[in-house]
Amino acid sequence: MPVFQKMKEQKLLSFTLLLLTLAVGIIIGTVTNTGVRADHPTAPVAPDATPLVLPEAVPIANDFTKLTKRVEPSVVYIQSDYLPKPGKHVHPNRNSDPDEDDPNASAESPRGADPSDIFKRFFGGNDSRSLRTEGSGTGFIVDKNGYILTNNHVIEKADRIKVKLSGEGETLEYRARVVGVDTETDLAVLKIDARQPLHPVQMGNSDSVQVGDWVIAIGSPFGLQATVTAGIVSAERTPRDLPGAGTFQSFLQTDAAINPGNSGGPLLNVRGEVIGVNTMIATRSGSYEGIGFALPSKTAIKVYNDIIREGRVVRGSIGIKWTRTGSQSDTLRAFGLDHGVLIENVSPTGPAGKAGIKADDVIVAMNNAAVRDGEELVNKVADMPIGSSAFFTVDRDGKRMDFRVNVEERSVVWKDEPQIADARSDAPAPTAKALAPARFGMTIMRLTQKERRDLAIDSKDGVKVVSVDPGSFADDIGVLEGDAILSINRQIVASPDDVMRLQASLKPGQAVAVHVVRGAAGNARRAGEPQRYYLSGRLPED
Repeated sequence: MPVFQKMKEQKLLSFTLLLLTLAVGIIIGTVTNTGVRADHPTAPVAPDATPLVLPEAVPIANDFTKLTKRVEPSVVYIQSDYLPKPGKHVHPNRNSDPDEDDPNASAESPRGADPSDIFKRFFGGNDSRSLRTEGSGTGFIVDKNGYILTNNHVIEKADRIKVKLSGEGETLEYRARVVGVDTETDLAVLKIDARQPLHPVQMGNSDSVQVGDWVIAIGSPFGLQATVTAGIVSAERTPRDLPGAGTFQSFLQTDAAINPGNSGGPLLNVRGEVIGVNTMIATRSGSYEGIGFALPSKTAIKVYNDIIREGRVVRGSIGIKWTRTGSQSDTLRAFGLDHGVLIENVSPTGPAGKAGIKADDVIVAMNNAAVRDGEELVNKVADMPIGSSAFFTVDRDGKRMDFRVNVEERSVVWKDEPQIADARSDAPAPTAKALAPARFGMTIMRLTQKERRDLAIDSKDGVKVVSVDPGSFADDIGVLEGDAILSINRQIVASPDDVMRLQASLKPGQAVAVHVVRGAAGNARRAGEPQRYYLSGRLPED
């Protein structure tokens, strides 16, 4: 028996040693295998390729980048709202140009126009919310007290104008009022009351511009703020060169890329001076095709100064019209003349008609100085003080005759011409309707039990939106009729009084976040299932 017991113990010891040996072998094998894998990684897909190294970020400064950083804070983004009028239907998908569907739209923006008439004013953006239309454009600060220059067509007929400008790390929004407009040059002056220092642009003299000069355009094409493009001055154009241009609209032509939304933005020279206001494009597609036009700063400065002094631009006139065609020069040569203005029509009640000047006369001189063409004549007369007089030398059937003609206000002489009479002295200065600051612009009431169940609101908090005022802050951020508001800036609201109390505590320009629950009727994403949203924005400034 002891022998058998001894053999049993030896077998157990041998089995234990075998298990121990196997365990040690497995451990050694695992370590060895891991080491081999570490020493021999998987072969790369491209063994002959060298990995790229990201270099240190070193800005490459040039004149354009320095200029842009200096001028960008002076360029503003403009939004103009056109609210639906009683008795008028506004198509929700209508283009932002308020005249586009008008059969009497101007020659600059007709739909289906003659392909040769490719010049158009432009501004972009639209919004179908509350059946209102919304236009956008650009402007630039010209005075530290908040005066802004832009195009008239950016804000024309607007019920409300908002101006956005970049501050230190944030975008600030202000309501703007219209100081005055000039329809004949398509310029407007706006005013904002800012709570922070403003940086006006440096105006330049467009008379110094030469074809081939580098220029930079800054604006908000398609609503993309602070977009910078560069090009050269391609040509200088007079009204006779451009179909649809106004009498006082000479232009600098540029190939700097400008698109809808650039309207009213600055065209800068390499010194960062504004030498033009971007106003029109030549296009068959509605977007950039390499030809844009900026109103020269010389014209813009004169118009701006008149508006801030008088609220409008006053121009002189003697009451004549002439044909702006190239054939005039041939006609004059046939008359034995090498310069002058052939009169097509004379207003019988205008100054020239009263003085005795007739149609088919040729004005060859004004105050003994030769007159080369109609543009020169009309600009000289327009700059004369109202009530003053000038001597005009006329060629009539080969005979020279002198007439003393008094200068009268252009908008009065041509009071039956709508495009001119808009600036008449008895016309009220245009203003944009401003809504009261720090008001949400919505009607609210308590939620019923059924409404809480339908919107899956378990608590007793929340109020129902009954209606939203078009163009209000609530409308801007996207609040819809039927929404339930749970909180405002994380403050729970359980009654209309709570909303009114919170509203009264907010200041103009303050950021507001509204937590809403939207049911199936207003939820386009997941019909039948209430969704929760945070809708936010800044209350407009005063």
